[in-house]
Amino acid sequence: MKVRVSARPGRFALVCAAVVSVLVAGAVRSSCAFGLDDVAKKAEALAAKDFQDRSRSIPQWLLEVSYDQWRDIRFRTDQSYWRSKGLPFELQFFHCGLYYDRSVAINEIEGKDVHPIAFSPSQFDYGKNEFGSRIPQDLGYAGFRVHYPIKNPAYKDEVVVFVGASYFRAVSKGTVYGQSSRGLAVDTALPSGEEFPYFREFWLEKPSKTAKQLVIYALLDSQRVTGAYKFTVIPGETTKIDVETRLFARKPIPKVGVAPLTSMYLCGEGASRCTDDYRPEIHDTDGLLMHMGSGEWLWRPLHNPTRLLVNSFFTANPRGFGLLQRDRDFDHYQDIETHQHERPGVWITPRGDWGSGHVELIQIPSDNEINDNIVAFWVPSNQLVPGSPQAYAYSMFWGTEEEARTSPIAAGRVVSTRVDGAETKDWVRFHVDFESPELTKLPADTVIRGVVSTMGGGDGMTVIEQQVAKIPATSGWRLVFKVPKPDGAALELRGFLELGGKTLTETWTYTLEP
Repeated sequence: MKVRVSARPGRFALVCAAVVSVLVAGAVRSSCAFGLDDVAKKAEALAAKDFQDRSRSIPQWLLEVSYDQWRDIRFRTDQSYWRSKGLPFELQFFHCGLYYDRSVAINEIEGKDVHPIAFSPSQFDYGKNEFGSRIPQDLGYAGFRVHYPIKNPAYKDEVVVFVGASYFRAVSKGTVYGQSSRGLAVDTALPSGEEFPYFREFWLEKPSKTAKQLVIYALLDSQRVTGAYKFTVIPGETTKIDVETRLFARKPIPKVGVAPLTSMYLCGEGASRCTDDYRPEIHDTDGLLMHMGSGEWLWRPLHNPTRLLVNSFFTANPRGFGLLQRDRDFDHYQDIETHQHERPGVWITPRGDWGSGHVELIQIPSDNEINDNIVAFWVPSNQLVPGSPQAYAYSMFWGTEEEARTSPIAAGRVVSTRVDGAETKDWVRFHVDFESPELTKLPADTVIRGVVSTMGGGDGMTVIEQQVAKIPATSGWRLVFKVPKPDGAALELRGFLELGGKTLTETWTYTLEP
């Protein structure tokens, strides 16, 4: 597992109401006495106080153990929470130490009762480590993971993990762990430095014996913001997580990132190709897809930049966005250990109107695949300030693109972006491939027009030698063009295919660095 180094309500009242709700599982039950309103009340009260850093609660010697020593601490699977109850969901826990310098409180909601899930060193196997007897009996957990049988009914797979700051990640039936999400991103890529909120307490609703979803509440805290979260986890062919959040500011925050996604891109088919590795491509995801409020689909291929690269895509009421792994051909990765061709894409579908703002993509230079150097999130136009809480609701879909993306793309999609030097030092040539069933049916002699536009890049920007041709091997279509190397400022590019005035594809976008 990688170490990660992302309508305006008024005051929220505590509401204790007994309602009856029909769950995805098909079962009917009375709601628990504890819910999101209760967490929101705690978050609001916490925001009225000064931030208290709890990172010093772990013994210093435990933070100084080696990576191998920490990895040798394993949760005893026979101690899995809810296993003895014969429930479809089970919990296993992470040990504090090394990178995890805070313990988190974890509670169970059982009907009208809320009680803590107690930590004990006896729940862990310390392997070759000789410090098991030194572990404080009240140390607490670093986080937890949820198990549920998504592949076959005889085995409970690990489906979602909450550990480290506000990070969490999930898998679907056909994918393995890859990119992560966070509760909130604060001031990411600003010169002032990033603030990392963390989940300080969790509450989990005890599931029924027929449950197909698990409800998790979380309390977020940091120097300038608190938050109340509700996660409804529904594992399966596509793992869906419905998220509701209410945010309270202690101090004004210039930039918050809602529904942040964090991924890794070291090298691939584009400008940042692998040069000293046997693997042709190394990445968790290969592009950012956006469904704008206008209805336009944008695809931004990822790459490993030479300097920090931040792009903003402005819209109102976005219909969705996500970091996706479109390329699922093993031959393009050749990695039999990390299975990068099976990493999940994550698609965010806002629920309700989010107003104006922008999807922001941050790409950070990296020379190692252990670094998560790609971040994407929604930045609302309205700043988060004390006394004006903000609320957001969205659904997350974890799986392959076809499983995760809820809105079908009617037009062709970008399947590859390749860049070369165009045989000269002053020009760059792009090869952008598009595919769709409609494109496949078009005869090779069809006159398809490539629409390419540029912005920035200095003086003398022009597009030359533009052509569109059918690819016999794939029945897709390739857009090829050349542009001058930008002088001083980055060059923004956009392109799509059209036939007789009809748009055939999503819009490809790219930033060419000087």
